[in-house]
Amino acid sequence: MAPRASAAPRPREDPALFKFPQMDFEMAIWEMTSLIIAPKKVFKSMYYHKRMSSSEFFSHRLRPYETKNTWHRPDPSFTYLLSFLLVLTALAWGLAYAPSFGAIVRMSLLFVFVHFIGSSLLISTLAYLCVGRLFGPNGAAGSLTGFRGNRYRRRGAAQGLFAQPGEKEQIEFGYCFDVANRAFFPLYLHLYVVQFLLLPLLTLNPTNFFAVFVGNTLYLSALTYYTYITFLGYNALPFLHNTELLLLPIAVFAVLWLVSLIARWGVIMPGHAVEGLFFGV
Repeated sequence: MAPRASAAPRPREDPALFKFPQMDFEMAIWEMTSLIIAPKKVFKSMYYHKRMSSSEFFSHRLRPYETKNTWHRPDPSFTYLLSFLLVLTALAWGLAYAPSFGAIVRMSLLFVFVHFIGSSLLISTLAYLCVGRLFGPNGAAGSLTGFRGNRYRRRGAAQGLFAQPGEKEQIEFGYCFDVANRAFFPLYLHLYVVQFLLLPLLTLNPTNFFAVFVGNTLYLSALTYYTYITFLGYNALPFLHNTELLLLPIAVFAVLWLVSLIARWGVIMPGHAVEGLFFGV
């Protein structure tokens, strides 16, 4: 009796929302580290236009059946991991400034579902509605000259929640959400970790120029990082033009930062409760 032929390899299914064993947390940890050290590498991994596991990404071993026509990475491990870090941070904030079980639970829900998920959904929705129309080949930014996007012809952008096999490349809501999630991580480090550690210094004296300088510079750095990583995310898409314009808010933030220092107005106002420091905490 002839041996039974081995079955052909079946393509892996995308990780379901709650199937934790299928999620690639190793890749999520690598992305978080790279977002601080070398953020361009994160979006180069998305630029491969494939769904890769961490071992395949690092060794560049790809199987043909794993290729997918989508920029979105359908693996929520990054979102879950950052949400877990936010819960731990909320616990630290709560123990330091609101030591009660109810306050800690409320702060955890605010950090995860309002600050992180809520803001990411809002920003990604705006990007999904506007980026393709502004930076696509027929958009207002596409007609400008003197930027990288006009030096060579780029493919046109369509609109869609998620790309389907055989369709041309397009702005996907899932990819916009991926970009917003990853841009939030440096913001988390600045405003939820570093600010927590420096808060006794930053709220010490309302007339102390050093405290005002450090606090305002912390927010400037956070917003600059958020804007820059957002730019990198959309700059990685080859069918968008002149995405350098997404960096313009950094100039606005820098001007506001300079004016605030001249006026000695601190973003972190001394004498106020922690609840009013940022985003309704």
